[in-house]
Amino acid sequence: MDPCEVSWFAALCDDDTSQLGVPGASMPSSWAHCRDIVLAAERGGFDNVLLPSGYALGIDGVAFAGGIAALTERIRLLVAVRCGELWVPQLARQLATLDEMLDGRLTINIISSELPGEQLDGGPRYRRTLETMDALRAFLEGDRVDVDGEFVRLHLEPPRVRTTSGHCPPMYFGGLSEDAREVAAASADVYLMWPDTFDAVAAVVDDMRARADRHGRELRFGYRVHVVVRETEDEARAAAAHLVAGLDDETGARIRARSLDSTSVGVRRQGELRDAADLDGFVEPNLWTGIGRARSGCGAAIVGDPDQVVAKLEAYRTLGIDAFILSGYPHLDECRRVAELVLPRLDHAPLVHAPLVHAPLVHAPMVRAGVRRARH
Repeated sequence: MDPCEVSWFAALCDDDTSQLGVPGASMPSSWAHCRDIVLAAERGGFDNVLLPSGYALGIDGVAFAGGIAALTERIRLLVAVRCGELWVPQLARQLATLDEMLDGRLTINIISSELPGEQLDGGPRYRRTLETMDALRAFLEGDRVDVDGEFVRLHLEPPRVRTTSGHCPPMYFGGLSEDAREVAAASADVYLMWPDTFDAVAAVVDDMRARADRHGRELRFGYRVHVVVRETEDEARAAAAHLVAGLDDETGARIRARSLDSTSVGVRRQGELRDAADLDGFVEPNLWTGIGRARSGCGAAIVGDPDQVVAKLEAYRTLGIDAFILSGYPHLDECRRVAELVLPRLDHAPLVHAPLVHAPLVHAPMVRAGVRRARH
């Protein structure tokens, strides 16, 4: 197998704590705290780091990326952007500028979000996401965009600023609903999944390969999961139990409800995993669902000693997953543990200055609708 990409998670959305749901244990996002996480991830040897995005919680990921860019030398930044919050040409200009500041180390996590205060059903929201992704890709490829879509109506040359490679950085995108899967198959480069049982992950990979093939494309696959690793399995399980020892169900439900994605298909699936878990919260060997009691979104962790954690990740690699986004609580401490105990055992390598070769945009629905490609 080719080397995989291993990323860490910078807790920009007030998602850091020493114990879930315990007053006084949380670590609100700040420039200094999140900066330290990113720099620790670079020192520890991670290939990339996800900068998440939320409106109500935390700090802005695009602004943070501009600040941290000058402090890093090797690690890539996976910058999350929420569709619809910025006019597409201006978003393209910002991202191209970030890529220039990073000397080609930018990757993009597309979030199919509602606007702050907006209520939009999944169907139109994902149609807006697809139109945004296709127009954004065209601009970052240096193409003129001429399109009159349902949400994106543009007749405009690309911004002058270009990415270092001259191409659009890889776009990471996730979602379990039918609409989300079709958007990913049509326009994403890396399809991201949240934790699930091994058989369920295999089924999603097979489904997404078939969907992408119908669009004349190929996808890479990514897996977003928490990690609790210690020298022994008993120590890891004890650390996991401690993480939720002060959590009650009412507090956990209140924390989950704060997220804008709390009713999505993917979040519901994380709830189903918790319901199917044993009394200790494990839904299959080394996959623990306890974190999801107090977190919307990615709600499970690989828990075990270094050999068990690596074995779990290697098993996913046999399915074709080659990009992992790991996290753990507190993020700075667990970053250091994973860097010491797990990374040296994985065959991974950063992909800096090796841009992914994209499928021709002729396969994307927006192009069929009339994006005119004028190279610059």
